[in-house]
Amino acid sequence: MINRLYDTSLSLLTDLYQLTMAYGYWKSGKAEQEAVFNLYFRKHPFQGGFTIACGLSSVIDYLNEYRIDEEDLEYIGSLTGSDGKALFEKEFLDYLRDMEFKCSVDAIPEGTVVFPNQPLLRIQGPVLQCQLLETPLLNLINFQSLIATKAARMRLVANEDALLEFGLRRAQGPDGGMTASRAAYIGGFDATSNVLAGKLYGIPVKGTHAHSWVMSFESELESFETYALHMPNNVTLLVDTYDSIQGVENAIIVGKQLRERGYELGGIRLDSGDLAYLSIEARKLLDDAGFEKTNIVASNDLDEYIMDSLKIQGAKINVWGIGTKLVTAFDQPALGGVFKLAAIKNEAGEWDYKLKLSEQAIKVSTPGIQQVRRFKDSKGFISDMIFNIETPLIGKSTMVDPYDFTKTRSFSETIQFEDLLVPIFAKGVLIYHLPSIHETKERVEQQLAHFHKGIKRFVNPHTYPVGLEKELFDMKTELIVKLRAGK
Repeated sequence: MINRLYDTSLSLLTDLYQLTMAYGYWKSGKAEQEAVFNLYFRKHPFQGGFTIACGLSSVIDYLNEYRIDEEDLEYIGSLTGSDGKALFEKEFLDYLRDMEFKCSVDAIPEGTVVFPNQPLLRIQGPVLQCQLLETPLLNLINFQSLIATKAARMRLVANEDALLEFGLRRAQGPDGGMTASRAAYIGGFDATSNVLAGKLYGIPVKGTHAHSWVMSFESELESFETYALHMPNNVTLLVDTYDSIQGVENAIIVGKQLRERGYELGGIRLDSGDLAYLSIEARKLLDDAGFEKTNIVASNDLDEYIMDSLKIQGAKINVWGIGTKLVTAFDQPALGGVFKLAAIKNEAGEWDYKLKLSEQAIKVSTPGIQQVRRFKDSKGFISDMIFNIETPLIGKSTMVDPYDFTKTRSFSETIQFEDLLVPIFAKGVLIYHLPSIHETKERVEQQLAHFHKGIKRFVNPHTYPVGLEKELFDMKTELIVKLRAGK
């Protein structure tokens, strides 16, 4: 879908330093050296206890269409250095022209609940190609995972209520709007106002009218009657243009007219004022008039915290229209995912494991060709362990907390588990059957149902146990000691 939205090569959706490093690999004869990179994030967004992996479908679209065309090469060739001369020589451009994507990609499926430091994607292949993919892959995964997580939090509050995504007008450009609509649906929303997202992604679309419709008529009642006359099967009336209670009363008049024609008043929408009070009063008026099934829709800069507060206040809202604070991830506009080299093959064909050091423990990367094993019991998921697939797990496994080596946990060889990363591309060939967007949405619901409710609360959420397999922990520790001693 991403390539239908942008009918052009997207190979230059990258940072310049990816190209300069690629050139350096090529010049030094390292371009084809096999390497492994991991894409992961360091902290949950929104001070929460879980994150939803999202964006893999866009990654697959991107990699399936990956090409550097003549127009791209012409532009790259025009770039100059500080001396005014070309940054890249012609032979390098020829190399890029003939380059075929041949990386292997393993990933955690979209809709999976994930945690910090777990590789959402593992890329293995020529180091030059892996490097060129860093920026676009982060771009495609970071934002969608952020929005899907925000949406999932709102679904937890809404429970069985309907959630409508209304954010296109406030989104960060066309791509921000499209990807937010997709990720919000996966995270738990029921529909979108974004018609293009409905067309491309198969998301249900919903919408009625704005204040301008009401204001264009001599009276509110006339505007409601006219709308119901011409679109009787889609009548949700915005009642707060002038006076919300009077607007509900006018909606009831129109609702009775609709019934005479064999139709029903679908809902009324409140977009301002005291939503708790107004929804309660509206419910009384509607019920007394025999419109018990008419929905009460609320909008107006809502988020999960306001929704939760309104529910505590007894608001009678059963459909929530969410815009700005969802599609912009208003309280945390970036996930902060990273892409780190974890292993590279030496001249002997053996893996040299790599990590990035930092004065901050959270920024020290983990080496190895990583997989994530999720353990479960009869009640649900209980722990995740990151391990190096080059070290087979035989018999009992021991997991170490990466930030406190005194905290360990052992798992018997009979415990149930699943390995989260699955093959997507094998040496450039797509081998993964991509689930539908509706199946991915269902996966989010199923995943969250298997986790303890403590990780899903908004204030001081429980920390789900994630650690390193002991041999991987020991290898990481040994590398840290060695690198620090070598300074």
